[in-house]
Amino acid sequence: MNDRVIIVGYGMAGSRLAAELHARGGYQKVTVLGAEPHRAYNRIMLSTLLAGKIAEPDVELAEVAGQGVDVRTGVAVTAIDRAAREVRTDDGDQHGYDHLVLATGSRAVVPPLPGLDPLPERVVPFRTLDDCRRILAAARGARRALVLGGGLLGLEAARGLVARGLDVTVVHPMGHLMERQLDPTAGAVLAGTLAGLGVRTVLAVPATGVAADADGVRLGLADGRSLSADLLVLSCGVRPDTDLAAAAGLTVERGVVVDDRMRSSDRRISAIGDCAQHDGALTGLVTPAWAQARVVAQVLAGDDPLARYRPRPVVTRLKAAGIDLAAMGDATDGPGIGGPVEELTFADPARGTYARLRIRDERLTGAILLGDNPAVGTVVQLFDRGAQVPADRRSLLLGRAFGTVPAAPAASPALMPDAATVCQCNDVSKGALVACWRSGARTVDALSGATRAGTGCGGCRDALAGIADWLGGAEPVATR
Repeated sequence: MNDRVIIVGYGMAGSRLAAELHARGGYQKVTVLGAEPHRAYNRIMLSTLLAGKIAEPDVELAEVAGQGVDVRTGVAVTAIDRAAREVRTDDGDQHGYDHLVLATGSRAVVPPLPGLDPLPERVVPFRTLDDCRRILAAARGARRALVLGGGLLGLEAARGLVARGLDVTVVHPMGHLMERQLDPTAGAVLAGTLAGLGVRTVLAVPATGVAADADGVRLGLADGRSLSADLLVLSCGVRPDTDLAAAAGLTVERGVVVDDRMRSSDRRISAIGDCAQHDGALTGLVTPAWAQARVVAQVLAGDDPLARYRPRPVVTRLKAAGIDLAAMGDATDGPGIGGPVEELTFADPARGTYARLRIRDERLTGAILLGDNPAVGTVVQLFDRGAQVPADRRSLLLGRAFGTVPAAPAASPALMPDAATVCQCNDVSKGALVACWRSGARTVDALSGATRAGTGCGGCRDALAGIADWLGGAEPVATR
């Protein structure tokens, strides 16, 4: 019996698990212990908050409310007693559990550079809502900002600060931006696009140290240069927060090692989200974290005691004002796995456009689409479903519509098959949206509330609105 479930962490993974358990109406008493003092919030939207496009209430996630769920914020768990099946908190309390779920997330990596221990006031990591508040406070009255790290989050932070009117330079030690998702050509095109938007880049030069005082902050580089600014934002990656698990004697490698049911080496303790390591891999993304939360809820509530987590292909999106990027699969220069690979590329740096497709056995194994490409919706669907690519590859590379799947989500929802995934974060299909519409959810907000579509990264909101408009115009005939 799992009468008492404790969830450690009230981020995007922990809050989703609490909601999943509450929705199942089981017999569990669920206690959520969150170290941060805030309501659960959408970490993905922090860069949009930084840019001033939304306000703090807009990043809050829906609260879990109702009998059987006790949410306590500002309470940090300090120890796990596996023998007594208890957790201890920093306020002196002890909480017994029948099943414990670790959703402790990850922490921003602070590089071991001289001048960063302790962190100066003008140097801020970009990871949490409090970090975002500190950056915004430091940006008031500032003219120049440096961002250390040219990955996805660093570029989103840079774009947000430019939107605030700051002069921004991104410093990245690798030869091109977003090297985990992009090849060098795509990285160069992206750098050009960013330059046109007011973001300068300094590449292939490691930082050597930081000096900060009342007048500003200076970042030393390995080539002897020193860059000055009013603010330095650190975006140097994250590290799974496994301290509690390790101290409790659980098996920990890079993350808390879990099986297909998200159980740790102690079967009464599960781990989900950033802190979990499944099949040797970390996730770091919201889509797999929410899928893992669903599996744990199914197991604990008894809906499906044999439920297993199966990772799905991951699509990385960078969608900010002036930038539209989608990267998926093995689109970089690695050899890939399997037989011969068909490669197609197109580049138009002057227009900020780049496309690269990798095809094996008539299926997409990877893609990079940067710039205005109407085929991005089609490419994502083909990759996500493992469907056969069209004979005319140019339709994907250059964006000309083809076949029965629209080149853009809003082009013609009537042509989308019911199985087409509209919301990647929550795995919501067009068919599920049609069913909810017919059940009475007749607005975008109602469809989102019923299915959770659009509550993750927000990238599908336009597609969701297009489907709602189409549904409002005529009762559709289901297609498959």
